[in-house]
Amino acid sequence: MMLTPEGLMALVSTHGLPIVGLVALLEGPIVTVLAAWAASRGVFDPWAVLAVVVIADLAGDFGFYALGRRGTGWLPPGWARRIGLRPARLRLLTRQFQQRGGRMLLLGKVTHSAGALVLIAAGAARMPLLPFFWFNLLATLPKSLAFFALGWFAGHAWERIERWIAHGSLILLIVLAAGAALIWFRWRRAASAV
Repeated sequence: MMLTPEGLMALVSTHGLPIVGLVALLEGPIVTVLAAWAASRGVFDPWAVLAVVVIADLAGDFGFYALGRRGTGWLPPGWARRIGLRPARLRLLTRQFQQRGGRMLLLGKVTHSAGALVLIAAGAARMPLLPFFWFNLLATLPKSLAFFALGWFAGHAWERIERWIAHGSLILLIVLAAGAALIWFRWRRAASAV
């Protein structure tokens, strides 16, 4: 992250809590940790911090959803095919989100590093907006509360926490990718046996 706690505090003293929301759009977890740490020191109202980081997280997620929903149209057809957005794959993705959209969103939000791709895929698959919102909220609230609690009690160690977040996200992404590859290979083997 490029913003230090001192830099965040300087921005906040000039612009107030809305700057936390703007920065949280880009780097939510560590900003939540830092803002909670500031709240524990009396700089912010804790409930206001929670509201701002939850709203910022949801707003960022809706941005990724909108990119997926409308973003595929602006890609040149050759690029869309190169990144795997073929019509058949989009139909398969749509079916997957119709059957397992909630679970896919929850897993994407938990891993953090795969979150953006899952959110874009939800938009590209035209997942209905209301279920998208509810499943996203269901994942956002405990995640934001966990980062808030971490910041409240251990925000002074924000640099170490930032490394934990990065490493934990990477490990979860690798585990999910390995699981997906295993499922895919089993599916291919079963399909070729028929």
